[in-house]
Amino acid sequence: MATWFECKVTYEKIAENGIQKKTTEPYLVDALSFTEAETIICDKCQAFATGNFMVASVKRCKFSDVLFNEEGDKWYKCKVAFESIDEERGIEKKISQTLMAQASSLEDALAVVKKEFSTSIMDYTITSITETMILDVFKYEPTEKQ
Repeated sequence: MATWFECKVTYEKIAENGIQKKTTEPYLVDALSFTEAETIICDKCQAFATGNFMVASVKRCKFSDVLFNEEGDKWYKCKVAFESIDEERGIEKKISQTLMAQASSLEDALAVVKKEFSTSIMDYTITSITETMILDVFKYEPTEKQ
């Protein structure tokens, strides 16, 4: 199971009008620890960053899954609630999961999530879909040493 970290990086970016501007951008990284997440985001982002580069923050995110879709250019945070029956007490309970979906629009994100759960035997409800500011997601890639 993946452990996801939201990493915010600050660097100087050349705007469309040619002026250098300090910017902070969020990325999502699959890593084993905070240290590894910081190392990965430095490796990925320093190639295109100009001027001073700094990792502004690293925080753990509780995503049960990340749904990649090559046609999408945005990232959406999706909350899904599953209905389950507690066998001991005989009552219904809801179990919520949060996942990320790559899509080009809100409707596409809904379609991506529905496709993912189309074979599920559990009843589920998509409770919310929200566009995020995440620019890119970096999935874990083992190095040669590992």
